[in-house]
Amino acid sequence: MAGPLNGVRVLELPAIGPVPFLGMLLADLGADVVRIDKLLPDAMDALTAGAPGRGRRSIGLDLRRPGGAEVLLRLAERSDVLIEGFRPGVAERLGVGPDAVLGRNPKLVYGRMTGWGQDGPLASTAGHDITYLAISGMLHGIGPADGPPIPPVNYLADYGGGAMSLAVGVLAGLTHARATGEGQVVDAAMTEGAAYLGTITRSLFAVGGWQDVRGANLLDGGSPNYRCYTCADGRYVAVGALEPKFWQVVVHTLGLDAETTPSPYDSREWPALTKLLTDAFATKTRDEWAEIFAPLDGCVAPVLTLAEAPGHPHNVARNSYVDVAGATVAAPTPRFSATATTAGAASERGAETEALLGELGYDADATRQLRDAGAIA
Repeated sequence: MAGPLNGVRVLELPAIGPVPFLGMLLADLGADVVRIDKLLPDAMDALTAGAPGRGRRSIGLDLRRPGGAEVLLRLAERSDVLIEGFRPGVAERLGVGPDAVLGRNPKLVYGRMTGWGQDGPLASTAGHDITYLAISGMLHGIGPADGPPIPPVNYLADYGGGAMSLAVGVLAGLTHARATGEGQVVDAAMTEGAAYLGTITRSLFAVGGWQDVRGANLLDGGSPNYRCYTCADGRYVAVGALEPKFWQVVVHTLGLDAETTPSPYDSREWPALTKLLTDAFATKTRDEWAEIFAPLDGCVAPVLTLAEAPGHPHNVARNSYVDVAGATVAAPTPRFSATATTAGAASERGAETEALLGELGYDADATRQLRDAGAIA
């Protein structure tokens, strides 16, 4: 595969969610990613199989069995980056923690992703995206004013605060390692990554420009010119007409009187304006509004479903979606002018086990010993 990370070797240890997503991202960018897979499938495999598991070679390995950790350490000797998502202390107990790995390869960047970080009162406790968001302060602000907070799928903590944060971290660490010969450990905590994404909101909150309640602010659905409205067919349009020039387009297109229409820039007028826009958008279907606003700079767009988004003309024109392992998924992003990226084929669990062992110098007898010990299938 081509890509800006061509020549970079990455080890991805067994995990679910954000670690495999990061492995996919690095593979899409051209890295040679070797995925360490468990020997037996489990119920969570659906999160990493198929499209999310694309573009990597896979070795089936039980790190708890004799010889398993040694295989991984040999792989680490020839790798630039390792990523793992174990609870703190687990990698160390398996014999593949940072001291052991960096002892074999001092130039390696050891990327660790956890919900709470490697230390602190919650470090060893279980959690998920929703609980990481809960203590970050981010979850409190998501959802309707008259209901409980709503978890934003797993996009924010797992993938935004976790995978994307660690992606930046390991690439920064790789740059440092190549310049100095010094590897290091990168500790990415999803709750901290999510909080980091909220820097602008916290900055506004500090100066009184953001209320610490839902549905009362410019960007959380409180402002009538930045929210979604129900159309005549029960589907939705998204309105993001923040600036006056865009707001004027919305007012004109809806046939409202600019002189008497309440202002979106005065929060005291928000209830009346919300009612007015609710009634206006309810007069046509979503797609009728989409057609009307398509040629205009009004920052109004149809809210598409997962099934509909790949067929939108803009997405089709840019080839924004690709088919991998029977699923239509977003194409690799961002795009590069000199080192084009591509979505690799889905990989099967343990498919390259013997080939990778051969690359490491394991002969037939040594491979048989690993198999007899239960370290490989």
